[in-house]
Amino acid sequence: MRLCVCLVLLSFILCASADSPIARAGRFVGDAAGGAWDMFRAYWDMREANYKNSDKYFHARGNYDAARRGPGGAWAAKVISDAREKWQSDVSGRGAEDTRADQEANEFGRRGGDPNRYRPAGLPSKY
Repeated sequence: MRLCVCLVLLSFILCASADSPIARAGRFVGDAAGGAWDMFRAYWDMREANYKNSDKYFHARGNYDAARRGPGGAWAAKVISDAREKWQSDVSGRGAEDTRADQEANEFGRRGGDPNRYRPAGLPSKY
C-alpha cells in the first residue's frame, strides 16, 4: 500500500514538472489571476493619481503588465478591458470615440507597446 501511494505521488510530481496539459493549464490560471491583479493595480493607481489625461496611459500599462505574464495574463487583460469598455459605452455615456481610443491603448499595451507613449507630461514618476 505504501509503495502504491509513493508511486502515485511520484507520478503527480513528474506530471507537474513536465510540460503536461495540466501544468500548462495551471500556469494559464496563475497568469490570468496575476493579470487580473495587474489590471486592478493600474486602475487603483489611476484613481489615486487622479491626473488629467492619464486614462489611456493606465489602460496601456495595465494591459502591458498583464500580457507580460503570458497567455493567461493577456486573456485576463482582454476580458477585463472589453467588459469595462462595454459597460462604459452602455452606462457612462462617454461615447464611442472615447471607447475606441481606450481600446486602442488596451491593445497597444497587450501587444507589448511601451505604455509611456500615452503618459501625460507631469504625471508623477511613482506611476
